[in-house]
Amino acid sequence: MIDIQLVKKLRDETGAGVVDCRESLEKAGGNITKAKEILRKIGVIIAAKKSSRQTGEGAIGVYVHTNGKLAALVSLRSETDFVARNNEFKELAKDLAMQVAAMQPLYRSSKDIPSEVIEKEIEIETEKLSKEGKPAYISDTILDGKLRKYYETVCLLNQPFVKDDTRSVESVIQEKIQKLGENIEVGEFVRMVV
Repeated sequence: MIDIQLVKKLRDETGAGVVDCRESLEKAGGNITKAKEILRKIGVIIAAKKSSRQTGEGAIGVYVHTNGKLAALVSLRSETDFVARNNEFKELAKDLAMQVAAMQPLYRSSKDIPSEVIEKEIEIETEKLSKEGKPAYISDTILDGKLRKYYETVCLLNQPFVKDDTRSVESVIQEKIQKLGENIEVGEFVRMVV
């Protein structure tokens, strides 16, 4: 039997439901760190299920650099106005605006990149690899890695999160979906420099 105080502590730290906390603690043998990992895996599944829901509400995240010469706006959408008014949601919108200002993404995700841009990138990297004389079986692996790195540079959701570079922006959003209990998606974003 798992101690209710452990369940409460895990719930406070993760925002997950009581039943999910109890079950993950049971699976982890009472180890909170392992229980968090289990909840994170559950959260990815929950987020995937919620991703098909419509997002008709939301908020605009705004970041203006202290010198006043750099700003970014991000549209962050949610299913309900209840979540859109939530302070964690608003903070996420602001953090994403800071992300856009700092990291200068060109696209929301790799799905938004026009095929001709991807083809051109593949052509450039393939040419570099052939000049280096890499065998084809190694070139494919290297090319995949280079494309992944390109996506991390130009796609907002693939970028390392500006406040914690051990996680991607997408994983931070997935955690918020789990915690707030509904779908969240990034809409349009813009970065402005004077």
